[in-house]
Amino acid sequence: MQYLSSQISVLDKMPLKWVLHWQPNPGTTVNSQILNEVSQCVESLNGVKDGRWKATLTLYKPMLKEQSLAAEFPRDFLGISFPDQPNKYYFIIRGQRLVLEADSTIQIIMEKLQSYKSRVTLNFEGVQYLLGDFQLRVGKVVPNNSESLRGIFMEVEYLPISSIEKSRPIMEEFIDIWQEAVSKRSLPGHFMQIEPNFAEYGLSDHYTSQHTAVQYATVMAQIATVQSVQAVRN
Repeated sequence: MQYLSSQISVLDKMPLKWVLHWQPNPGTTVNSQILNEVSQCVESLNGVKDGRWKATLTLYKPMLKEQSLAAEFPRDFLGISFPDQPNKYYFIIRGQRLVLEADSTIQIIMEKLQSYKSRVTLNFEGVQYLLGDFQLRVGKVVPNNSESLRGIFMEVEYLPISSIEKSRPIMEEFIDIWQEAVSKRSLPGHFMQIEPNFAEYGLSDHYTSQHTAVQYATVMAQIATVQSVQAVRN
């Protein structure tokens, strides 16, 4: 029983995360120099490197025998895997505000069924840093098997608290300090957090990996919006 209760307490203390994306100034684009400067910012705050990190997000499309059925299937059907949850796979349908946790073997089943296939796969990859009670992951968003930079992201993880509302003042204070450090470098843009309405997905104040999955889906949508705006300007 003691072992079981200790396992439950560990599960209850899922660290809270905020996921931010780099919002370039109008007329500018993301580039590797910005990513280098951002990484130096973390180190200037005494962040200690703690290895590399990668999450993989896939946008699926249905395998249709008749194109007339396309309207019946969601357009934004996403799947995502996280290195800290190797046995899990997360599905998100943003349009219908659905998020689902599945066993990682679901990917093999989907491949065999051939009901959906990958349209785009993006890797969120970079370096993990330790910074007191925080873990920071800063990196690039690139298509699978490509170095074409689509965006820059930052994940801020606060280890002691798993309540979204209780941690909010602490997270906001940390982000203020972070934004000030970044602003000193006069970079052409800033980090932006768009917090999803988790209640719409049926998620509570108690943080879980499903909350993380929804945030990454939101970040991907924002990066796609930035790129489409840039394409129109060009």
